Amino acid sequence: MSDISQTNISVGLHDLERGLLSSLTTLPCCVFFCINVIMLFTLRSKSVFRETCRYILLYNLVLADTLQMAVSQILYMMFFCRITLPYPVCGILVMFANLTNEISPLTLVLMSLERYVAVCYPLRHATIITIRNTEVSIITIWIFCSLNILIRVLLLLEFPFEELQRLQLKRYVCNTFLMFLTPVSHEYDKAYTCFLFVSAFVGVTCSYVGVMLAARSASTDKASAGKARNTLLLHLVQLGFSLSSTVNNALLLLTSKTVSNRVSLLIQNALYVLLFILPRCLSALIYGLRDQTIRPILVYNLCCQLKLLAVTAGAKIYP
Repeated sequence: MSDISQTNISVGLHDLERGLLSSLTTLPCCVFFCINVIMLFTLRSKSVFRETCRYILLYNLVLADTLQMAVSQILYMMFFCRITLPYPVCGILVMFANLTNEISPLTLVLMSLERYVAVCYPLRHATIITIRNTEVSIITIWIFCSLNILIRVLLLLEFPFEELQRLQLKRYVCNTFLMFLTPVSHEYDKAYTCFLFVSAFVGVTCSYVGVMLAARSASTDKASAGKARNTLLLHLVQLGFSLSSTVNNALLLLTSKTVSNRVSLLIQNALYVLLFILPRCLSALIYGLRDQTIRPILVYNLCCQLKLLAVTAGAKIYP
């Protein structure tokens, strides 16, 4: 898991229990991952999705969530299989997980601003929200988040790695805390995380308030303003889920001190599914089912995949 803060929490569990718990956690992750992949395929299957700004932003959001889900599950399986990694490999995985995790809230801000412009400035929407401007904004987000990762790497260079006997982790958990080798790295991470989510919260909230005020105007389309208000409220909920994942470490530390290792492991897995995996699938499910244009195509693709899996399973059972 990308942000697990415990070390030997699974000591004392039998292999059968570990396998069963890992299966119960991995199964929903695989289902959600498949849904996200189908959603990505759907958003690239029609020209209307590739040429509409809000669908381009949605594609970037689902892509970041899917990559984050994949990296988190890889780290989670390494933890359960007790696989130790060299520091460089762990660092690359953790940094990539942080990169994709930061893309989501910033993309939500762009999607909120797009809805704000559509409601408050409908006549200028086509000139402000263009495909070129949208692509430039997405590239800017990725560059900004990549620069943050570069700064984290530069801060790591202050640590005297030459004094280590070997660059191998001494425990099974590969997480963000292992990258805080200096006090400056830890303080920078807290400051950047606070800045990121406060900025995203202010951006989404201001867009929501602007749409609420515009909805009271007589010249505003009430139906369009109502849909935009509900969408922005959904963005706030998604941002709340992203923010809740940052308190996962504090919850794990608290439970590890008050309950047994076995109970703490169950809580850890529940938090992993609820705070890391489930929110990454909400974008594909909610937007896919709410949008009248995406819904029939997404349902069709999902049904085709289910039929394909059923046919494949039947062929294996009855060769």
